[in-house]
Amino acid sequence: MRVLGLDYGTKTVGVAVSDESGLIAQPYMTIERKHPTKLRQTYARIEEIIVKEDIGKIVLGYPKNMNNTEGERAEATKLFQADLERRTGLTVVLMDERLTTISADRILEATGVAKSARKTYIDKMAAAIILQNYLDRERMTSEEND
Repeated sequence: MRVLGLDYGTKTVGVAVSDESGLIAQPYMTIERKHPTKLRQTYARIEEIIVKEDIGKIVLGYPKNMNNTEGERAEATKLFQADLERRTGLTVVLMDERLTTISADRILEATGVAKSARKTYIDKMAAAIILQNYLDRERMTSEEND
């Protein structure tokens, strides 16, 4: 079973997909939209990816504030989570995404991606970090229970 990772933003959704073994997350694509509340095409594209990649679970980045409180973006993310679960029938797990965009930017910088080109990759790289953090946590939990 593959796992889909999403970094939900106001104008984009970064997408990552795990390998079949659930060990490695890879950036997949960025879904763009013109208006924050126009999500129909975003949902349709996510549903296409779920079918194409045989996705069994979704991990959604959860944007908590640095002081661990929940703000406006966290509330919007919970609504997106509920809609995804209803539309896809899949479990959508929330995963803390604090500092993932900063980490993604640092990775892109370290690999030589020009600052002007990073916008193209940043959201799907952040989604991959969110997903990889989830996969690592699940693997550690599984090993502890063995």
